[in-house]
Amino acid sequence: MSASKNDTPLLVRAKQLPTDPGVYIMKNAAGKVIYVGKAVNLRNRVKSYFMKTGHDPKTEQLVANVTDFEFFIVASEEEALILELNLVKKFRPHFNIRLKDDKGFPYLKIDLTEEWPRVQVVRHIASDGARYFGPFANQRSIMHAMDVVKSIFPFRSCEIKLDGHTRRPCLEHDMHHCVAPCAGKITRGEYMEIIHELILFLEGKQKPLEQHLHQQMHLASEIMQYEKAAWIRDQIKAVEQVIAWQKMAAKVKGDQDVIAFAPDKDQALVQLFFVRGGKLIGREAFTLQGVVEEKPEQIMTDFVQQYYSATTSIPPLILVQFPVLEKEVVQNWLSSRRGKPVILRVPERGPSRALMQTVEENAVKGVEQLRIKNLSQPSALEAALNELKEQLGLESPPARIEGYDISNIQGKMAVGSMVVFEEGKSAPARYRRFRIKGVLQANDYAMLQEVLRRRFTRVPEHKNDQGWALPDLVLIDGGKGQLSAAREAMEETGADAIPTLGLAKENEEIFLPGKSEPISLPVTSPGLQLLQRVRDEAHRFALGYHQNIRKKEALTSVLDDVPGIGPHRKRALLKHFGTFQNIRLASIEELTKVSGITPLIAQKIKEFTG
Repeated sequence: MSASKNDTPLLVRAKQLPTDPGVYIMKNAAGKVIYVGKAVNLRNRVKSYFMKTGHDPKTEQLVANVTDFEFFIVASEEEALILELNLVKKFRPHFNIRLKDDKGFPYLKIDLTEEWPRVQVVRHIASDGARYFGPFANQRSIMHAMDVVKSIFPFRSCEIKLDGHTRRPCLEHDMHHCVAPCAGKITRGEYMEIIHELILFLEGKQKPLEQHLHQQMHLASEIMQYEKAAWIRDQIKAVEQVIAWQKMAAKVKGDQDVIAFAPDKDQALVQLFFVRGGKLIGREAFTLQGVVEEKPEQIMTDFVQQYYSATTSIPPLILVQFPVLEKEVVQNWLSSRRGKPVILRVPERGPSRALMQTVEENAVKGVEQLRIKNLSQPSALEAALNELKEQLGLESPPARIEGYDISNIQGKMAVGSMVVFEEGKSAPARYRRFRIKGVLQANDYAMLQEVLRRRFTRVPEHKNDQGWALPDLVLIDGGKGQLSAAREAMEETGADAIPTLGLAKENEEIFLPGKSEPISLPVTSPGLQLLQRVRDEAHRFALGYHQNIRKKEALTSVLDDVPGIGPHRKRALLKHFGTFQNIRLASIEELTKVSGITPLIAQKIKEFTG
């Protein structure tokens, strides 16, 4: 292909690349690898980066930093996939999606060639004939797994050389976490029985394991080894307790992994559920970095490739939340690693879809908890409050932040919320809620003003009540309009000296009084993340209050429709049961205990309240 006089040097080089499948490496001015990619056609893929066409923001930033590139020609798309994975692991490029700390995920290792096999925690898989289970997400995860299995299968994990010399059992034996082969407390045959049971457990084969344990328990009982029988009985109970939560996947057949993720700015939390023999035997959570501006399909593809390049356990079916790119290539690669066919599928209906929804919900909740955990660290809170002081021009970091939001349906059953964060942490005891009284039509501005007037006129009445102490910063959910309305109400009550801001959700922009342009903080800003949490908490608190009122109002109107229920009987019902929800859940017999409620009226109440 001929070069144009306007072509950049990198584009000129890209146009001369071969059209074979391969892998390319992008480098910055310092010679550091910043991106690794694979291509069916190297020339077309690489030159697309340097053509004068619009790219997404992430690619624009990548191209702006590229000063050199290299390439590798391979024989097939599958070879390109493997090479790409290896290079991403080696260089951990900034612009690639990558598993956090994926250089050494922990595994459980059982070496059956040892005379007395141990269960070890290792960071790498070796071709040594040992059995490996994992990878686990982190050290805490694998130590929890160790605690569980040691309580059921008392294997040895020490490095003491068993040379035939009898030793005194250690504390592990006293805690029933080891059967002390070093002290001659067990024969090798009995010990290997425990190891094989453990392997069945780790493989998710609980049914054969339970059957085997029951047989061993009955056999021990028949030959009057009652202590051993009792110990096996306790093992069975422990196994049952560990797998009790597996009912969730009871309708899902066979062996499969289920994968879903929830993005959070430049990272994503991946939940991976393991189903073996139709039972949910465990789950792991992983963090992906570098996902900003990436499509869900790309994020899912990168996780599948990176995770299954590290694990030894690949089931025949992998359910994914989003389609995997180049599905046939990835399936062939997975099948070659497993030695048997592997299918990738997005579930659309039935029990598989229901399980996927559960995994998705776990991912979303996990992201929320991860965000809260990260932000609740003392150093993060201090950084967030100091950043707000600088960015908002405050005299000092805001010790008390109040957030406000309104919730209603076309003006009906409108409520307002006030949440309080002290030193960056939520203080639920200080939260307040307001039932809107003076605004009868749908007008969020007027409702917000009513809430603020009522809040700040309470200050003189409750000057010694910390629940109503004046804030150092007020956050309004919304943009310029909501902020202007809030400031007007605060000026009326003499609270205009309190710094106030509006946080608009669409672009996460911060609006300040008297400033025409909003402040835009980066998504990684601890100050912005704290404001988002205050705003989201105010929304949650308002919405929860609004939903409770709607339920009560709905049941009240239903009671008004019940024949024979007037104001007197309604009051009697409320006095007896306390809430409308308790009335709805009460039996006919319980309803008839209320004065004036006959069996016939009780039957009508049940019919109308459902």
